Amino acid sequence: MRKAFLTLLTLCMVLTASAQQEQSPWNGKRVAYLGDSMTDPNNNAADRKYWNYLQEKLGIEPHVYAVSGYQWWHMLDMAKRLESECGQDIDAIFIWCGTNDYNASVPMGQFYTEEEKTVNVNGHMLPRKHRTFSMDEGTYCGRINRALSYLKSTFPNQQIIILTPIHRGYANYGANNVQPDEDYANGQGLYIEDYVNVLMLGAQLWAIPVIDLFQTSGLYPNLQSQNDLIGNADTDRLHPNNAGHRRIAETIAAALRSLSPLGK
Repeated sequence: MRKAFLTLLTLCMVLTASAQQEQSPWNGKRVAYLGDSMTDPNNNAADRKYWNYLQEKLGIEPHVYAVSGYQWWHMLDMAKRLESECGQDIDAIFIWCGTNDYNASVPMGQFYTEEEKTVNVNGHMLPRKHRTFSMDEGTYCGRINRALSYLKSTFPNQQIIILTPIHRGYANYGANNVQPDEDYANGQGLYIEDYVNVLMLGAQLWAIPVIDLFQTSGLYPNLQSQNDLIGNADTDRLHPNNAGHRRIAETIAAALRSLSPLGK
């Protein structure tokens, strides 16, 4: 009797999970993830990443392109690799990157260069300021432009979504790799939120939706009260652990209710 009850309970749980996935328009969709250590399957702060939980919760099929330490200038090469391996057989692309640009003190730069040009306005040739996207890979803005220009041109029918960096805690990976927490400005005199805000502006300029994990994930690793959500309380307050990634996945899943995959 007990065995039959447990079998029935297991079946109900499986059917419930299946029904939950079927209710999501993301079920069965092929999603590429571009990014850094927050997405890298080889980062050992967690053995289950947010994309594992999204696969479990929403039925998303993950295709992960992420390497620890990568910055926004790497995203263009990652996007090219994605196109060469998957072509158009992808439904959406998530990009989670930017925290390493801050840590490396990458200059912010500008999204546009400007010059005066003459243009036809109601039949009259008049001087007007004209802007052109900057593609300077030595600046944060230029790197974002290069990657997003390629993605929007190469994947015009796919949903592209930017995830902002989360708050940064202290990390010590050895004598030559000690990273201060976010209460310290970088070598440019800028804070992590400066890079987050500029990234959100870049997404706006390229008509790309943003899931703002910096604000909405609720992760704030500088507090001891959040030790249960981070990789290591003493040496790695930068990366979430399994519990932290589950929380991130729940945040993303909630945002995806208003974002449908576009596909081919």
